[in-house]
Amino acid sequence: MLKGIPAILSPELLKVLCEMGHGDRFVISDGNFPAESMGKNAIVIRLDGHGVPELLDAVLKVFPLDTYTQKPVNLMEVMPGDKVETPIWETYKEIISKYDARGEKAVGCIERFAFYEEAKTAYAVVATSEKALYANIMLQKGVVAEE
Repeated sequence: MLKGIPAILSPELLKVLCEMGHGDRFVISDGNFPAESMGKNAIVIRLDGHGVPELLDAVLKVFPLDTYTQKPVNLMEVMPGDKVETPIWETYKEIISKYDARGEKAVGCIERFAFYEEAKTAYAVVATSEKALYANIMLQKGVVAEE
Protein backbone atom coordinates (compact mmCIF):
# COMPACT_ATOMS: atom_id res chain seq x y z
CA MET A 1 0.00 0.00 0.00
CA LEU A 2 1.00 3.61 -0.48
CA LYS A 3 0.21 6.72 1.52
CA GLY A 4 -1.82 9.49 -0.07
CA ILE A 5 -3.04 7.40 -3.02
CA PRO A 6 -6.83 7.02 -3.19
CA ALA A 7 -7.76 3.35 -2.73
CA ILE A 8 -9.87 3.38 -5.92
CA LEU A 9 -6.66 3.81 -7.96
CA SER A 10 -5.56 0.21 -8.41
CA PRO A 11 -1.93 -0.65 -9.17
CA GLU A 12 -2.94 -1.36 -12.79
CA LEU A 13 -4.64 2.01 -13.15
CA LEU A 14 -1.77 3.88 -11.47
CA LYS A 15 0.68 2.23 -13.87
CA VAL A 16 -1.39 3.30 -16.87
CA LEU A 17 -1.74 6.89 -15.63
CA CYS A 18 2.02 7.02 -15.05
CA GLU A 19 2.81 5.60 -18.52
CA MET A 20 0.71 8.23 -20.27
CA GLY A 21 2.52 11.17 -21.77
CA HIS A 22 1.60 14.79 -22.42
CA GLY A 23 -1.37 14.96 -24.77
CA ASP A 24 -2.49 11.36 -24.26
CA ARG A 25 -6.19 10.95 -23.59
CA PHE A 26 -7.99 8.84 -21.05
CA VAL A 27 -11.71 7.96 -21.01
CA ILE A 28 -13.71 7.27 -17.87
CA SER A 29 -16.87 5.63 -19.15
CA ASP A 30 -20.31 5.04 -17.77
CA GLY A 31 -21.88 1.58 -17.62
CA ASN A 32 -23.50 1.90 -21.05
CA PHE A 33 -20.35 2.92 -22.95
CA PRO A 34 -19.00 0.26 -25.36
CA ALA A 35 -15.60 0.26 -23.64
CA GLU A 36 -14.27 -2.93 -25.20
CA SER A 37 -15.15 -2.05 -28.79
CA MET A 38 -14.08 1.61 -28.48
CA GLY A 39 -10.93 0.59 -26.62
CA LYS A 40 -9.68 -2.05 -29.08
CA ASN A 41 -6.45 -0.08 -29.53
CA ALA A 42 -6.30 1.09 -25.92
CA ILE A 43 -5.79 -0.35 -22.49
CA VAL A 44 -9.21 -1.16 -21.05
CA ILE A 45 -9.54 -1.38 -17.27
CA ARG A 46 -12.75 -2.55 -15.59
CA LEU A 47 -13.71 -0.72 -12.42
CA ASP A 48 -17.08 -2.32 -11.77
CA GLY A 49 -18.91 -1.21 -8.66
CA HIS A 50 -17.66 2.37 -8.88
CA GLY A 51 -19.09 5.55 -10.37
CA VAL A 52 -17.43 8.19 -12.50
CA PRO A 53 -17.38 11.05 -9.93
CA GLU A 54 -15.43 9.12 -7.29
CA LEU A 55 -12.93 7.94 -9.90
CA LEU A 56 -12.61 11.40 -11.48
CA ASP A 57 -11.83 12.93 -8.10
CA ALA A 58 -9.18 10.30 -7.36
CA VAL A 59 -7.58 10.54 -10.81
CA LEU A 60 -7.31 14.32 -10.72
CA LYS A 61 -5.34 14.10 -7.46
CA VAL A 62 -2.48 12.55 -9.46
CA PHE A 63 -3.21 13.46 -13.10
CA PRO A 64 -2.39 16.93 -14.47
CA LEU A 65 -4.76 18.31 -17.11
CA ASP A 66 -3.23 19.67 -20.30
CA THR A 67 -2.60 23.42 -20.09
CA TYR A 68 -1.78 23.70 -23.81
CA THR A 69 -5.33 23.06 -24.90
CA GLN A 70 -8.39 25.08 -23.95
CA LYS A 71 -10.61 22.07 -23.25
CA PRO A 72 -8.57 19.21 -21.77
CA VAL A 73 -11.80 17.68 -20.47
CA ASN A 74 -14.60 16.65 -22.81
CA LEU A 75 -18.06 15.26 -22.21
CA MET A 76 -20.29 13.36 -24.63
CA GLU A 77 -22.90 15.80 -25.92
CA VAL A 78 -26.56 14.83 -25.51
CA MET A 79 -28.08 13.77 -28.83
CA PRO A 80 -30.70 16.14 -30.24
CA GLY A 81 -34.14 14.85 -29.31
CA ASP A 82 -32.94 12.97 -26.21
CA LYS A 83 -34.84 14.17 -23.15
CA VAL A 84 -31.96 13.46 -20.78
CA GLU A 85 -30.89 15.59 -17.84
CA THR A 86 -27.17 15.62 -17.02
CA PRO A 87 -26.80 16.82 -13.40
CA ILE A 88 -23.66 14.68 -13.14
CA TRP A 89 -21.89 17.22 -15.39
CA GLU A 90 -22.20 19.82 -12.60
CA THR A 91 -20.59 17.34 -10.23
CA TYR A 92 -17.74 16.88 -12.72
CA LYS A 93 -17.24 20.65 -12.98
CA GLU A 94 -17.07 20.97 -9.19
CA ILE A 95 -14.47 18.21 -9.03
CA ILE A 96 -12.42 19.68 -11.87
CA SER A 97 -12.51 23.11 -10.19
CA LYS A 98 -10.77 21.59 -7.13
CA TYR A 99 -7.77 20.60 -9.24
CA ASP A 100 -7.59 23.05 -12.16
CA ALA A 101 -7.78 26.84 -11.89
CA ARG A 102 -9.74 27.04 -15.17
CA GLY A 103 -12.64 25.24 -13.53
CA GLU A 104 -15.57 24.62 -15.85
CA LYS A 105 -13.81 26.59 -18.62
CA ALA A 106 -11.58 23.51 -19.03
CA VAL A 107 -14.65 21.44 -19.97
CA GLY A 108 -16.00 21.04 -23.50
CA CYS A 109 -18.56 18.83 -25.21
CA ILE A 110 -18.09 16.56 -28.20
CA GLU A 111 -20.93 15.26 -30.36
CA ARG A 112 -21.70 11.63 -29.49
CA PHE A 113 -20.25 9.93 -32.58
CA ALA A 114 -17.24 12.25 -32.64
CA PHE A 115 -16.68 11.32 -28.98
CA TYR A 116 -16.64 7.65 -30.00
CA GLU A 117 -14.06 8.38 -32.71
CA GLU A 118 -11.88 10.29 -30.23
CA ALA A 119 -12.27 7.47 -27.69
CA LYS A 120 -10.88 5.01 -30.25
CA THR A 121 -7.59 6.95 -30.13
CA ALA A 122 -7.41 7.16 -26.33
CA TYR A 123 -4.49 5.61 -24.47
CA ALA A 124 -6.84 4.00 -21.96
CA VAL A 125 -10.52 3.49 -21.19
CA VAL A 126 -11.76 2.80 -17.67
CA ALA A 127 -15.20 1.19 -17.62
CA THR A 128 -17.23 1.99 -14.50
CA SER A 129 -20.70 0.96 -13.35
CA GLU A 130 -21.95 4.56 -13.53
CA LYS A 131 -25.71 4.55 -14.19
CA ALA A 132 -26.12 8.22 -15.16
CA LEU A 133 -26.67 8.73 -18.88
CA TYR A 134 -24.14 10.74 -20.90
CA ALA A 135 -21.69 10.37 -18.02
CA ASN A 136 -18.64 9.62 -20.17
CA ILE A 137 -15.67 11.95 -19.74
CA MET A 138 -12.38 12.24 -21.61
CA LEU A 139 -9.27 13.77 -20.01
CA GLN A 140 -6.15 14.97 -21.81
CA LYS A 141 -2.95 14.67 -19.82
CA GLY A 142 -0.69 17.63 -19.20
CA VAL A 143 2.77 17.86 -17.69
CA VAL A 144 3.82 17.72 -14.09
CA ALA A 145 5.41 21.11 -13.54
CA GLU A 146 8.42 21.57 -11.33
CA GLU A 147 7.36 22.95 -7.98
